[in-house]
Amino acid sequence: MTSQETAGPAAPKHARVIPLRPAPAPAPREPLLRDLVGDVLRGERLAQERTLKDVADAARISMPYLSEVERGRKEASSEVLAAAAQALGLGLGDLLTRAHTELVRVTARRAATAPRGASGSAHHGLCLAA
Repeated sequence: MTSQETAGPAAPKHARVIPLRPAPAPAPREPLLRDLVGDVLRGERLAQERTLKDVADAARISMPYLSEVERGRKEASSEVLAAAAQALGLGLGDLLTRAHTELVRVTARRAATAPRGASGSAHHGLCLAA
């Protein structure tokens, strides 16, 4: 067998190359609650200049677990979130309010950059809550 036979059929010399269109950019994903809450916890801890160990000990949760919560890797229970918030001098309501504020900021920025006429949800801005 020759090298041309093993390489497969040769492309014609005058073959036209058709460039592929780039794939459309994926729609931005909704922010996850665990990411928002983790960002708030980490931001408050850093603002207080406290270590992960200090806050984890005060909250009576493990340092690796608190780290995972802060990085949005773990979906913490309300008890864990309340303990972490309390260790930072916050109530659970304060933590969730700050996460909500961040959610509003992020989604408002996304809505401002969305093309006109495009809705971020399948419900076209309608609230479906009863």
